[in-house]
Amino acid sequence: MLEEKILNDYKEAMKNKDTLRSAALSFLRADLINVAFAKKKKNLNDEEVIAVIRKQIKAHQDSVDQFKKGARQDLADKEAKELQILKAYLPQELTSDEIKKIIEEAVVSTGAQGQKDMGKVMKEVNAKISGRAEGKLVSDLVKERLSGSKEEAK
Repeated sequence: MLEEKILNDYKEAMKNKDTLRSAALSFLRADLINVAFAKKKKNLNDEEVIAVIRKQIKAHQDSVDQFKKGARQDLADKEAKELQILKAYLPQELTSDEIKKIIEEAVVSTGAQGQKDMGKVMKEVNAKISGRAEGKLVSDLVKERLSGSKEEAK
């Protein structure tokens, strides 16, 4: 399980006195514990862990942007390093072409005719992708494909 791997890596970072890595993983573990508590679970499954990691990655990306705007390159660099530590726990991202292929299969299987069917297509695509691509990218590609199908129908 991913949660166990994170715990083991955290322990290893503590033993090696890797303060940056141990701090990043400590915050991640705290978030995981909070989410598990909120869901009244002892442990989270890998998809839930990935969702927490993505949330933290987004927060770190925002922090990097803010620190750069505030001319605090030292803090931006620290956040960027923590970001790389977190990204290592995500599954391999799909390429744009792979996502488009999955979207095409979903459009055919759902019989989607245009933007009104976006929910059906997104549900099927997200089930197949399961955290291996950024949600906004997938949504944009589905919109692009469905607006294209409307043109073909005319």
